[in-house]
Amino acid sequence: MAITTAELADAVDTFAGRIHAAKEELTTLDSAIGDADHGINMDRGMSAVREILRELRQGDPGALFTQTGMKLISTVGGASGPLYGTFFLRLGTSLGETPEVTPRRLAEALRAGLEGVKARGKAELGDKTMVDAMTPAVEAFEAGADGDLTTALAAAATAAAGGRDRVTPVVARKGRASYLGERSAGHQDPGATSTTILFESLRDALAVTG
Repeated sequence: MAITTAELADAVDTFAGRIHAAKEELTTLDSAIGDADHGINMDRGMSAVREILRELRQGDPGALFTQTGMKLISTVGGASGPLYGTFFLRLGTSLGETPEVTPRRLAEALRAGLEGVKARGKAELGDKTMVDAMTPAVEAFEAGADGDLTTALAAAATAAAGGRDRVTPVVARKGRASYLGERSAGHQDPGATSTTILFESLRDALAVTG
């Protein structure tokens, strides 16, 4: 059971489409505890990624994710560009020139991406960032990677949403939201929200291969 580059490109394309659809929602969330630009910035970056997806479908998964990461870093402002860019770059580096990706290899790549985000943003669980959605999602996928792919993808998406919701009531300890102190409590984190969209996109685009 392997996942092709074209299928992974479909997942990236799905993510781009859903970010575009959620642009206003993400910007509204960010206006409460951030710079009010997360949705706008992410939509700009993923729209730019969409423009190069056609050619990347013909290559290997490592190149797909590496080029996605580089495009995000070069086009997305704020903190989200470097963080998402690092995530996809680490995915690409982990996969290398592998022509097809097994679920276990994808799990290893997602772990590498998570560790890259944590190192870049200096964030840990409970800080109220994208790490709070990404960490449980990666752990859930790792736990199920040797079983049914569809089940593992669904578990990862559910875990991401759970992590997003778990930190909504808490006070932010990292990023622009941390400047608000107690006022950040009760606001849904935009980064954790877009990360949930990412794992839901992976679930919906790749589940048919399971």
